[in-house]
Amino acid sequence: MGKQAPKNTKAKKPNHRFVINCKLPLEDNVIVLSDFESFLKNRIKVEGKTGNLAGSVNVAKDKDTLVVSATIPFSKRYVKYLTKKYLKKQDLREFLKVVATSKNVYEIRYLTVADDGADEE
Repeated sequence: MGKQAPKNTKAKKPNHRFVINCKLPLEDNVIVLSDFESFLKNRIKVEGKTGNLAGSVNVAKDKDTLVVSATIPFSKRYVKYLTKKYLKKQDLREFLKVVATSKNVYEIRYLTVADDGADEE
């Protein structure tokens, strides 16, 4: 007979930590980090209810970043979705974009506009 795993093993709790780097827009005073933090706290859904963070999801701000940490299954894609929603609400979606710079880090950058001979007549 083969060896079996012990029956009293506990499943690991997921620990997710996502960072949103807002350095460029903050330097130009385009967004306010405290507004963005409160937006995330009010809009994150836990068990189908908004604003129901209940210790399972934590949103904290550092100098120029926001850190979203969760002890429940949490999607990186959801963090990007809420960030884009905030930018749309502030009418900044035309000028800023959300880019993943590493596995758990998003960065808010300015859109680059290519000027392909706009002076032609």
